[in-house]
Amino acid sequence: MSIKLDIVTAERLVFSEEVDIVVAPGVEGQLGVLPHHTPLMTTLQAGELRVRKGGEELSLAISGGFLEVRPDRVIVLADAAERAEEVDLARAEAAKRRAQEYLVHPTAGVDIARAEAALRRAVARLQVGEKRRRRRQEPGTR
Repeated sequence: MSIKLDIVTAERLVFSEEVDIVVAPGVEGQLGVLPHHTPLMTTLQAGELRVRKGGEELSLAISGGFLEVRPDRVIVLADAAERAEEVDLARAEAAKRRAQEYLVHPTAGVDIARAEAALRRAVARLQVGEKRRRRRQEPGTR
C-alpha cells in the first residue's frame, strides 16, 4: 500500500512518486503520514523530510512550508527543498557559520529572527547532506 507524494517549490517539482511513508518536520514535531491518513493541512519548519519507499529511505532538506494530506496524496509546498545529493556541504557550513556569527555578535540592521531561520535551514541541509555522505561510506552501500 502506498500514497502519492509531491514536493513542490516555487521553482520546481522536487519529488513526485508513490511512497510508503512520509515523515515531515511539523512545527509541533515530527509528523508521520501513512496511506489512508486522515486529511489535514499543517505548517512545516526547516528540517529533514524523510520518505520511505520499499526498503529505501530518501532524505530531503526543506526550509519550511506547508503539508497537505488528501485521501490519495500528500503535497508538500516547500519554501525550498533539496535532495541529499544536491546539498553543497561547504556552502551549508558557511551559511551556518554566518548565521551563528550574526546571533553571537548582532549588529545594527541584523534581524535576529531571520538569522535564527537561516541557522535552522543550514543545520537541516547539513543533517541531510552528512547523512547521505555517511551512507555512501558504509560498507556494502552505494
